Amino acid sequence: MARGEGKAADFQADGLPTPRRWFAIISVSLGTLASCLDSGMLNVALPTLSRELHAPPSSVVLLVTVYQLVMIMAVLPFSALGERIGLRPLYRMGLVAYAGATLLFFVADSLPALIAVRTCQALGAAATFSVASAIVRSIYPQATLGRGIAFNGALGTISASLAPGLGGILLTYMDWRWLFMVGLPISLLSLAFGRRALPDPHGHSEPYDFVAAGLCALTFGTTVVGLESAVHGGSRVAAAGLVAIGVVIGTFFIRRESRQAKPVFPVDILKYRPVALTTLAWFASAVVSMVVLVTLPFRLQHQYHYSPLDVGIVLAAWPFAMAVAALVSGSLSDRISAGILGAVGLAITAIGTMLLAFLPPDPSQFDFVWRMMLASIGIGIFNSPTSRFIVLSAPRPRAAAAGGLSQTSRLAGQTVGATLSAALLAMGVGEGSVPPLISCALSMFALLCCLLAWRAAARGPATDEAVATELTVA
Repeated sequence: MARGEGKAADFQADGLPTPRRWFAIISVSLGTLASCLDSGMLNVALPTLSRELHAPPSSVVLLVTVYQLVMIMAVLPFSALGERIGLRPLYRMGLVAYAGATLLFFVADSLPALIAVRTCQALGAAATFSVASAIVRSIYPQATLGRGIAFNGALGTISASLAPGLGGILLTYMDWRWLFMVGLPISLLSLAFGRRALPDPHGHSEPYDFVAAGLCALTFGTTVVGLESAVHGGSRVAAAGLVAIGVVIGTFFIRRESRQAKPVFPVDILKYRPVALTTLAWFASAVVSMVVLVTLPFRLQHQYHYSPLDVGIVLAAWPFAMAVAALVSGSLSDRISAGILGAVGLAITAIGTMLLAFLPPDPSQFDFVWRMMLASIGIGIFNSPTSRFIVLSAPRPRAAAAGGLSQTSRLAGQTVGATLSAALLAMGVGEGSVPPLISCALSMFALLCCLLAWRAAARGPATDEAVATELTVA
């Protein structure tokens, strides 16, 4: 995919000057940290919230699912909005909304109120995530962009892995409301550091397509709710109906978007075959990660009688190994084709997940840990160059759309992975070798997509400017 990893010869092609660059990096890093810590700590607090609010656990879990649902519905519409009003204004608006919603947790005294506040918080997070990749592209010189993307991704991975422990400590000594306050000072610091430092490419004056934004949200919303309902005991007829409605709306939406100059759903970017194939590989890799991380705890506890602490030790190997691999791969992606790195990473993941399926008769904890590390190292090697490729393959005015596409494909993969895991567990095959075998097959599928994308890019435009021109006129 090396030929597709071109630069646009326009705004801030060489990144921000120092020291402004360092302040902008701190601002984006703090924004990532706030969101990832919050999501991880909430999972630990769910039993406490169920007890304090006198609500059943199944209802309290809505605080998690509504956040994911709003994110997947809103990222692409916000990306399009950022292209029109500017990246920095939207990013700061998202931080303000996120921080304001955090304060409301102190006055929310019922589950419906908490869900409403969580929805507002998710909208703020979606606004920041929708333009974060485009902002990172403008912060770093192209020669070090891979390292910048890798650092931001590794920070999110590590903070998400540390969040449950931090949340447990806070819940031990403080009221649950203080759990949500952790993100407030971090968000305010991000606002302060980014006030003047964040890049602000000028938006364009075309009117915002509210109809397309609504259709995008409906497409993802109805489909995801239908899938979730199908695996969580809802009416199969209603679930199938929601998915069918989502498909119908989505078909109409995509056809409508194909006639737009700057569509909310970036069909113009996806017309470039290497980007479409890479996005599909990105989606599949997210499914792989979720299937492994959701099903393995059940296998460890029920089949091998691991304690929760032992399960946590095994699972901790995944994010830390992935973060280290992503940092190394990000640095290499500034010099080596994303196609090569991505293919190597996915091959390693396929081997790791296959080894998880075929364990020795009496496996030790180390047998699980090194296999988990191998699979996650492959994901880490794949992630950074893939994200860099998708963001750089679009003309700079469409960088927000490319970043939104990357985020949405990841969120969609996580949602499908969680749904697939729940279905496997419901069918009674989620605690054995079936999930890792499925993950292995998906890794091989993603590897194939990666190789096809690399081949298509090698046959494509010969120059960086040609790539940008092809995507602009597509």
